[in-house]
Amino acid sequence: MEIKAAIVKEKSGRFSVETVTLSDPRPDEVLVRIVGSGVCHTDLVVRDQYVPIPLPIVLGHEGAGVVESVGRDVTRFRKGDRVVLSYHSCGHCPSCEEGAPAYCDHLMANNFSGKRVDGSPSITLAGKEISANFFQQSSFATHALATSRNVVKVPDSVSLEDLPLYGPFGCGIQTGAGAVLNTLNPRAGTSIVVFGAGSVGLSAVMAARLAGCTTIVAVDLNQARLDLALTLGATHVVNGKADDPVDFVRSITGGRGADYSLETTAVPRVLRQSVECLHARGVCGSIGLPPAGTEVTLDMLSILFGRTLRGIIEGDSVPTIFINRLIALHQQGRFPVDRIMTHYRFDEINKAVEETEKGHAIKAVLHME
Repeated sequence: MEIKAAIVKEKSGRFSVETVTLSDPRPDEVLVRIVGSGVCHTDLVVRDQYVPIPLPIVLGHEGAGVVESVGRDVTRFRKGDRVVLSYHSCGHCPSCEEGAPAYCDHLMANNFSGKRVDGSPSITLAGKEISANFFQQSSFATHALATSRNVVKVPDSVSLEDLPLYGPFGCGIQTGAGAVLNTLNPRAGTSIVVFGAGSVGLSAVMAARLAGCTTIVAVDLNQARLDLALTLGATHVVNGKADDPVDFVRSITGGRGADYSLETTAVPRVLRQSVECLHARGVCGSIGLPPAGTEVTLDMLSILFGRTLRGIIEGDSVPTIFINRLIALHQQGRFPVDRIMTHYRFDEINKAVEETEKGHAIKAVLHME
């Protein structure tokens, strides 16, 4: 079928909305009419070729939409289901079978190859194959092919009008919230420092409030985002331009340091601060995505005396479970993630990207309809 898709044709290039041809769904695939998709940092690092998937490519991996049709082997979904699309996992490797699909042995191959799982293409432009199947969806388009492994049915209480704002739950939102609720799992009354007040970091701030943390520090260079963090659950904020975050955290914890920290920026010196602001047995979660080969230096004694540095993918989330838990919290008004979202028409995708990169938009959401 012919669909509209946003294509990047050259490194760091603009998105061009064009007509492409999408393959029919195979027996194990789900065809989804996309109504909205979040713009994520990961889309932009692939555009910039930090992760070198061949160009041209159709990106997008925070899609939300309505099932149009399913392949004959698909039994969990049917036409008309409202769904959110997330990352793909194989379902049969040791990590998947142990309940940790975010660490699937085939995560990179199945989400970053630009092809279907079997290596075949799904989109052509003017008769020529181009990269797609990003996170097995490529949701910067009016329609996307996905699989039963990365489609999440959402409650019938979610209106079609509200569905686009849940697209980002498929990656960025679940990454920040899950890093707190699933991985760090802080005890009530403890302290946490979140480095970076973007969509991932602010999701973590909101999750920390849900978890009962009583000291929640947000660190950023953008004062407007810090001001917003205070309304979303942060008890303290630090502007890294003016203050040293490590000294500040020590000052408000009686010199002891924080129980937990979360690094979302992928800046090496910030990761070091995230470790150094902890007390002796504190835990730092690292979720920023740097260019391949980025190195960081640490004082080995800071680790030797009990601190933990833990990498986290997709918030350690099992999407079919965790995304619907977050939706329920949002519907109850306890997880007000809509407050960090800015909405754009699909044909405004370059404006959405530009305002994201300038820091004007925290979480840009594209509306296809």
